[in-house]
Amino acid sequence: MNSHPYSHLVGYKQWADRGLFRIVGEKLSQLDSQDAANLLRVLDHMHVVDRIFQHHLQGQPHGFEAPRSKDVPDIGRLIADAMAVDDWYVSYVGTVSGPDFEQPVDFVLTNGAPVCMTRGEILLHVCMHGTYHRGNAGILLLKNGIAPNDDRMTDFLQAAA
Repeated sequence: MNSHPYSHLVGYKQWADRGLFRIVGEKLSQLDSQDAANLLRVLDHMHVVDRIFQHHLQGQPHGFEAPRSKDVPDIGRLIADAMAVDDWYVSYVGTVSGPDFEQPVDFVLTNGAPVCMTRGEILLHVCMHGTYHRGNAGILLLKNGIAPNDDRMTDFLQAAA
């Protein structure tokens, strides 16, 4: 693993997301229907935001009108697609040199607001956004008697050592 903080951040996100996806893939049917629907919406929102910012980093249009899908995909498709985007972020960070993390990227949010963030700020946003919503998912799992995955940074760093 590269030693700069962005490598740790995206590696941690990938690791923590995979742990959550494993639990959700195994236990989704044990949630009541409303909580299962809410959990899928949370995971879809996380994934769509990851994709939107992936496109910003690539300088490409993303095609989303909102930070969520019009129709939430089934859990298997959602997990596979989200894991592929996590893999992309890990690969992307491995190709960016130190000074390039400070390069500004201009884009427009789905609400129409123009924004300028550095590549590093985009990566930080994506990672922090995922952390927030993994917490939301964990609450829904706990509410239904399902232990969420461990997703502490200290566990990740120990496993990566």
